[in-house]
Amino acid sequence: MVDSDDSFEWESDGDAEPSSAPTLRNMDAAGPSTLVHQDPNGRANGEAPPNSLVEGYVGMGFTREMVVKGIKQIGYSDSNALLELLLTYKALGDEAAGNCSTSGLISQSVEDDDDFDFENWDGDDDADGREPNSDDSGHEDFPQEMSEKDNKIKSLVNMGFAEDEANRAITRCGVDAAVCVLVDSIYASQAAGNCSYMNLSEYEVTDRGFDSFGVRKKARLMEESKKKMKHYGSGSQGSRSSLDGNHGELMWLPNPMVGFNLPTDRLRSVTRSLPKQAIGPPYFYYENMARAPKNVWKEISRSLYDIEPEFVDSRFFCAAARESGYVHNLPIEKRSPLRPLPPKTIFEAFPHYKKWWPTWDHREQLNCFETRVASPKQIKKIECVLARSSNPPPLTVQKYVMDQCREWNLVWVGKNKVAPLEQDEMEYLHGFPRNHTRGVASTKRYKCLGDSFQVDTVGYHLSVLKDMYPNGVNVLSLFTGIGGGEVALHRLGIHMKAVISVEISEENRRILRGWWDQTQTGTLIEIADVKSLTNDRIASFIGRFGRFDLVIGGLEGHQPALFYQYCRILKAVKSATARI
Repeated sequence: MVDSDDSFEWESDGDAEPSSAPTLRNMDAAGPSTLVHQDPNGRANGEAPPNSLVEGYVGMGFTREMVVKGIKQIGYSDSNALLELLLTYKALGDEAAGNCSTSGLISQSVEDDDDFDFENWDGDDDADGREPNSDDSGHEDFPQEMSEKDNKIKSLVNMGFAEDEANRAITRCGVDAAVCVLVDSIYASQAAGNCSYMNLSEYEVTDRGFDSFGVRKKARLMEESKKKMKHYGSGSQGSRSSLDGNHGELMWLPNPMVGFNLPTDRLRSVTRSLPKQAIGPPYFYYENMARAPKNVWKEISRSLYDIEPEFVDSRFFCAAARESGYVHNLPIEKRSPLRPLPPKTIFEAFPHYKKWWPTWDHREQLNCFETRVASPKQIKKIECVLARSSNPPPLTVQKYVMDQCREWNLVWVGKNKVAPLEQDEMEYLHGFPRNHTRGVASTKRYKCLGDSFQVDTVGYHLSVLKDMYPNGVNVLSLFTGIGGGEVALHRLGIHMKAVISVEISEENRRILRGWWDQTQTGTLIEIADVKSLTNDRIASFIGRFGRFDLVIGGLEGHQPALFYQYCRILKAVKSATARI
């Protein structure tokens, strides 16, 4: 898989927010240089906004007082952020314009009727009396925030989304939003249609719209504001390449996402026929994230002999969700699950967490794992909010905490205390042996695991190979990370005579090599650059080891070009095999 370097240092996230009012040094003034204060719009001395701008927002249904308050608070250069703030004011009630601030000060207790600004509150008791834009407000968060934003944009672009769509999603959801949340936001945007209004970027109704304020009026107000702005005109985007993920139509996904069958569902019968040129061997198996746009799945299927994908959520195999689609030519009859069967709930997997688990947290399973974990700042917010609340907390607080726990897969480790899963716990839920990723940096371990196969799910699909290849298999593994496919075959008791692994990430190669040396007797050849795996080299491997029985690859987050490399290599394997 592609190493997007979106690492996150646990220790580096401070609590101070950057000043929103930069300063410029006046080099033309006589005598010592002086500092000229700028407002958030870059205007010296806080120049007033144009009256027409204020009237424009008033025309959308906001009060003048609300608009002025919003502009004073965050400026007006970022129209998206200003509209978001005004909609928040309105969702909370017009009087919130006078109460909502970013100062971070809250009362000592939170009642059910309190309007609580969780997102803007940093939980610092020692911030009392500090000016919002004072020089000691701290700038250490700003480079990290920009780095996180850049990394997420890079990840989304690598997944096939346009950079402007990634930027808008982060504007809507916030820089702390998980990648899967940003992806859902982009899909919702595409489904809503591509419209641009005056100076305002697209504003879509997404699940993120139901944020920590605990109200649903906000999303409705967004939609109403869009309708009011339509008279300014609209536009549409032209056609794009087939794998860039920007077409509006979404892929229909089954609900529940159980694939062709499950280990517990023996009565349901699914049959499929494959085109002649797709029938194995060699068998191929390609994974991509289930919620990729329809045009992406159409291109994947078209390139792989028009085979329809099998959509599966790993929550039916383990205690964590992972929605994936698999295009493959494996038989779908006589599958068998990996043994021992993995736990299906949080408490089955980690019973020690029951002690501190609150009754109002009804989660039984975890969400899809991300490549990074919640920061200490986010953890501190949750702890402070709970400490200042009643027991049980009011519904608004419960919703905020649960949103954070679901997004970051937080578990309860003490009274009012949450924490991310440890790396070995993630390994366990993914179906890897304990300490599989040990030996690389902590943040890299989270990334490797977040990008990996769910072994139990993949193992169920690959189980049909056991009776077909009693003497073992030769495998060509393309961009599969830390060896999820190889671990699945090993746990199935299938001997791997030879594995040719193409993997860009050095950490992933080191992890796979370490596991292989401890558990396998076959031959492992690791290749860092897929371009070096030429058709002639593929033919030479077949001449050395014999036919490849399985070509496995995929995983979300890859550049579209890597999928075409997968198709090229598969075609070369089939061609070389036919010549034997």
